Amino acid sequence: MNLIIWLIVGGVIGWLASIIMRTDAQQGIFLNIIVGIVGAFLGGLIFTGGSINNAPLTLYTFLVSLLGAVVLLAIVNLFRRGRVR
Repeated sequence: MNLIIWLIVGGVIGWLASIIMRTDAQQGIFLNIIVGIVGAFLGGLIFTGGSINNAPLTLYTFLVSLLGAVVLLAIVNLFRRGRVR
C-alpha cells in the first residue's frame, strides 16, 4: 500500500513542480512520478539534513518534497538549456 501512496503523491508533487517550472508540456506522468520521488529525497537531504522518507505525510513534508522537486527541475533545466527558466 505504501508503494501506491508514494506513486500517487510523487506524481502530484512532480506535476506541481513541473507547472511551477513551466516544463509541464515536456513531461509525462512517468517523469512526473520520478521527479516527485527524487525531489522528495533531495528535499529531505537539503532541508532536514537527512531523509523524510520515514516521516508521515504532512503539509511540511509535502512542501519540502515540492521544493526539492523544483530544485531538481531547476538543475535539469540548467544543464539542458544552460539557464534556469
